[in-house]
Amino acid sequence: MLADAQAELIRREELETLQLERLKRVVDWAYDKSAFYRQSFQRHGVTPNDIQNLDDVSKLPFLTRAELIGNELDILTLPLSSVVRVSRCGKVTSFYTKGDIRNNVEMTIRALLAADVLRGSTVGIAGDLSDSRILDVLYALESIGATVVFSGSAFQVDKVIGVTDKLGDCVITSEQIKLFAPSALGNAGMIYRCEAAGLHVQEDKFFAEVLDGELVITTLTAQALPLIRFRTGQRVRFINKPCPCGRAFIRIT
Repeated sequence: MLADAQAELIRREELETLQLERLKRVVDWAYDKSAFYRQSFQRHGVTPNDIQNLDDVSKLPFLTRAELIGNELDILTLPLSSVVRVSRCGKVTSFYTKGDIRNNVEMTIRALLAADVLRGSTVGIAGDLSDSRILDVLYALESIGATVVFSGSAFQVDKVIGVTDKLGDCVITSEQIKLFAPSALGNAGMIYRCEAAGLHVQEDKFFAEVLDGELVITTLTAQALPLIRFRTGQRVRFINKPCPCGRAFIRIT
C-alpha cells in the first residue's frame, strides 16, 4: 500500500528536479550554518554556487563516521533552543527539530504501509526508547492506527512474540531497524521494502550514490544535523530497472 502516492509515484524527471532543489538548499544551509561544513568545503575549494546539477555532488567532500563522531555540535546547524530531541545511539549523537521528527515519522509510515502494516495490525516493538529510530516507529504505528505491543528492550523479543502470537502479526526489533539505516542517519525509514526484490531509497529525502560498491548518502531534508556525502560503509548495488510495484524510488540490494 502507498502512503503518499504523489511522492512515491513521482515521475523521474520531477524527482530529480526536486532533488536538485533540495540539494542546493541543504548545501547552502550547511555552508552558512555549520562551522564544520564551512571549513570542510573551504579546504576542498567548493562553495554552494558550484552545485548546479546533481552530478555536481561529486565536488563535495565526503563525511566519514570517524569525522562525525565527536564533531556533532560543530556540524549542528541550529542552536540547541531549536532542537526538540537529542538521541544517542552507540557513539553517535543525533539532534532533531520538529520538522526532522515529522519527516522521519512520514518516511516510517511509508515503510510500514509498504509492508502491509495497517490500521488494526498488531505490531510488537522490542527496543530502547533512547534510540530515536524506535520512537519514529512507535509514532508511525500509532499514526497508522496499529496496536503496539512494546517491551522496552531488544533483549525481550520472546516476550513480545508471546503477546503478538495471541493478538496479531509481526515483530519489529531495533536490530531489524539497523538493516534499514545506519545509526548515524538517525532515522528508521531511509530504505524500505516493497513486494518486489530490493529496497527502495526514499529519494525525495535522500540523495544516494554507490561508489566502489559503498552506499553514500546525502540527507536532503534534515534540518538540525544534515549529513552531506556520508560514507555509510554499507556494500550495495543499484537495481537500475523499474520496480513492479510502480514506485519511482530507486532500489538497492
